Amino acid sequence: MTATRVDAEVIHRLPKAVLHDHLDGGLRPATVVELADAVGHTLPTTDPDELAAWYYEAANSGDLVRYIATFEHTLAVMQTREGLLRTAEEYVLDLAADGVVYGEVRYAPELMLNGRLTLAEVVETVQEGLAAGMAKAAAAGTPVRVGTLLCGMRMFDRVREAADLAVAFRDAGVVGFDIAGAEDGFPPADHLEAFEHLRRENVPFTIHAGEAHGLPSIHQALQVCGAQRIGHGVRITDDIPDLASGKLGRLAGWVRDRRIALEMCPTSNLQTGAATSIAEHPITALKDLGFRVTLNTDNRLVSGTTMTREMSLLVEQAGWGVEDLRTVTVNALKSAFLPFDERNALIRDVVLPGYEAAL
Repeated sequence: MTATRVDAEVIHRLPKAVLHDHLDGGLRPATVVELADAVGHTLPTTDPDELAAWYYEAANSGDLVRYIATFEHTLAVMQTREGLLRTAEEYVLDLAADGVVYGEVRYAPELMLNGRLTLAEVVETVQEGLAAGMAKAAAAGTPVRVGTLLCGMRMFDRVREAADLAVAFRDAGVVGFDIAGAEDGFPPADHLEAFEHLRRENVPFTIHAGEAHGLPSIHQALQVCGAQRIGHGVRITDDIPDLASGKLGRLAGWVRDRRIALEMCPTSNLQTGAATSIAEHPITALKDLGFRVTLNTDNRLVSGTTMTREMSLLVEQAGWGVEDLRTVTVNALKSAFLPFDERNALIRDVVLPGYEAAL
C-alpha cells in the first residue's frame, strides 16, 4: 500500500480509463425522463432526481437478478434512432466530464430491436452517436477515445449473431465482445461456438464471470472459451485461501501470472452482494498481490457512480493513494482492446504525465 494521498478535486482531474461500463446502465436521469415521455413509457417517477434515487435504491438489493431488472426503463427509451443517438453521444460527454481518456462501452444490440431497427442499424446508430460525442469532447478540449464491446445475452439464443456483428463492425469502432446477463445457470461454455468464431476471426473478448457464480465460471471463461479478460472476477479469491499470505491456487496463479485483467466494479459488487464493503473489497488485496486489476463503474446510473467516485471511495475507505490509482489506470490501458502502439501512446503521452502532475 502506498502513502501519497489525493483529494477529491485532484481525483476528478486525473486521467482515467474504464473497461467495464454498460451503455444502457449509464443514461442521464433527465434524458430517461424526456425520452420516456416521447415514446409513451411509464416511469416510477418523472422527476430526474427522484428517478436517480429510485435506481440507486432498487439496485441495492444484494441480488444480481433484481439489479439487472432495473434496466427495463433505460432499455425502453433506447429502441429508436433518436434515443440511441442521444444516449450514445451523452455517454461520451459524461466520460469526458469525468476525466476519462479511454473507455470501452458495452451493450447488447438484441435488446434494442423494439423500434424496428435491425441489429446492424442499432450498431451503426450507436457508433454514429459515439462519434458525435467524441468530436464534441475533442472540440471542448477534453478528448476521450471510446471503443465498443458488443454483448450477447447469455440466457438467450442470439449470442452467435452478436459475435457475427462484432466481426462485421471490427473496423468501424467495435473493439471486442462480451456476454452479459445472469451468470448462475448460464455458463459461458454454452456459447462456445461463438467464442471459437471470434478467436478464428482475431476478435478479442471478455466474459462476465466470477460475480454471481464462482471459480467454475472463471475457469470456463478462460480455459474453455479463451477470454482475454474477466468481467468482475471477484470470486477469484475463492482460490486464494489466505489473502494475507498470498498463497495462490492454480487458477488464481494462472490469472495473475498471465496478466489476465480483472474488470472490477466495487460499488456494483456491493449492490449485487458480490462484496461486503469498499474497505474489504478484494480489489485492494488482489492489487497488492500483483494481479492486473482494473477499476470500473459497471453502470453509472444504476450504481449512482462515476470513475471519480469509485476512486474516491477507495482512497477514503481502503487507504489508496495516487500511485494505486495510477496502477489500475495503467493496468486498464495495458489490457484495452486496442493495438499495442495505441495503448502505449495513451499511457506515455496522457496518463503518466497526468499522474506525474498530481504527485
